[in-house]
Amino acid sequence: MIRSLRRKLLTAAAALVLTAGAVAASTPAAQAATQQACDIYAAGGTPCATAHSTTRALFGAYNGPLYQIQRASDQKYLDIGLLEAGGYADSAPQVSFCAGTRCTITKIYDQTANHNDLPISWGGFWKGPGPNGSDIGADAMALPVTVGGHPAYGVKVNQGVGYRVDNAKNVPVGAQPEGIYMITSSNYVNQWCCFDYGSGEISHNDTGNATMNAIYWGTACWFNGCTGTGPWVEADLENGMYHTGTGSNKDPNNPGVHHPFVSAWEKNNGTSNFTLKYGDATTGGLTTPYSGGLPRGYSPMKLEPSILLGTGGDNSVSGVGEFFEGAVTNGFPTDATENAVQASVTAAGYSTGGGPTTTGAMHAVGANKCMDVSDVSTNPGTQVQIWDCNGQNNQTWTRSGAGELTVYDGTRCLDANARGTSPGTKIIIWNCNGQNNQQWTFNANGTVTGVQSGLCLDVTGSATGNGTPLQLATCTGANNQKWSLN
Repeated sequence: MIRSLRRKLLTAAAALVLTAGAVAASTPAAQAATQQACDIYAAGGTPCATAHSTTRALFGAYNGPLYQIQRASDQKYLDIGLLEAGGYADSAPQVSFCAGTRCTITKIYDQTANHNDLPISWGGFWKGPGPNGSDIGADAMALPVTVGGHPAYGVKVNQGVGYRVDNAKNVPVGAQPEGIYMITSSNYVNQWCCFDYGSGEISHNDTGNATMNAIYWGTACWFNGCTGTGPWVEADLENGMYHTGTGSNKDPNNPGVHHPFVSAWEKNNGTSNFTLKYGDATTGGLTTPYSGGLPRGYSPMKLEPSILLGTGGDNSVSGVGEFFEGAVTNGFPTDATENAVQASVTAAGYSTGGGPTTTGAMHAVGANKCMDVSDVSTNPGTQVQIWDCNGQNNQTWTRSGAGELTVYDGTRCLDANARGTSPGTKIIIWNCNGQNNQQWTFNANGTVTGVQSGLCLDVTGSATGNGTPLQLATCTGANNQKWSLN
């Protein structure tokens, strides 16, 4: 049924979308063989008002940039584009551009003709950690994935990361109906406000109920009475993340969603209905945990032309999450259209580990020894040191696609103690939790830097003896900070 419907929608999309000129392209592009998510939305009568992705094109004819990065070493910028029109991200230039330094995602381009690009947010009522209370950009190398067999990078939203465009063109406002979807993950979530994607206020302040319509993804149970522990797809309508029209989630069939790649959906007709859906972004269809009336006091909606990613409407910056692609539509998409878009998402071929996944010994170049968990202990908090290489499992490390260094068959992660970011912070093992103090960047010069701190993994005092502990230290490029995993 879905396949038959999808074929009909895709056929209609080829006629409707390309004649409407809905696609923004930086260079002329040939007709693409495959119609993508926003082609399908347009064919269903609910065209994309914004379309953002760091992994692939969301229109079959799009051939422009996906996102912009800036490197710390010389402050230069680079646009990351596509391998071909309608295709996947060309991430190879990013890997070369960012080698030996840190890169930040400074802008996510809108693929529609509206050009509602998402720059780093200037802040709001709740201040971000950037200059003058602005938010900060995501580490460009922190979230490697594979899409369609090609390496790509998602947006790792840590606390303080946020993107936003105000006075966005041709997006739903007031009580105009709106649909939203995004591809995220169950791997990195929390309960705090707010990892959102959708519509917010242009003032970046809470201007009252119904002034937001965004997907919230996380474990927030705003109104208590939730079933399970999440994470869930919820609607941030301002002053509450809503599972249902009453707020709470008492559905025994909705205890939480656990997939490496999750498709999250929300739509709102502006007066009488909002609907939540979720699915596995790699296979299968959609589940609808709620479709019904708006909360009391939320009809009609009062949307404003601001599109946000990673924060709440008032710039609440405590949420975390992962973002790969998403769109906001004009109009209330039909179930059939959303089913067809879900089919196109699963066909995209998301899988974990865009970066190399390697298992072996971590050799300390300067000491000619191996990174070792003291006393073969599995206890969280155990100090990591160097020791003569012996091939035991406390010296066998795996570099995951998420940037972690795991030991004991992935049950423990290399960790900067207490999320420390200062030189001298101890290196330990801890339960893997997805936080960025457990993520490490392998640099071209052989150094390994902590994603959170930017400091180097260092053998204390340049010593070479067994039992010398590891720490974070200011990067010098010396041999006691160089490593090889093989």
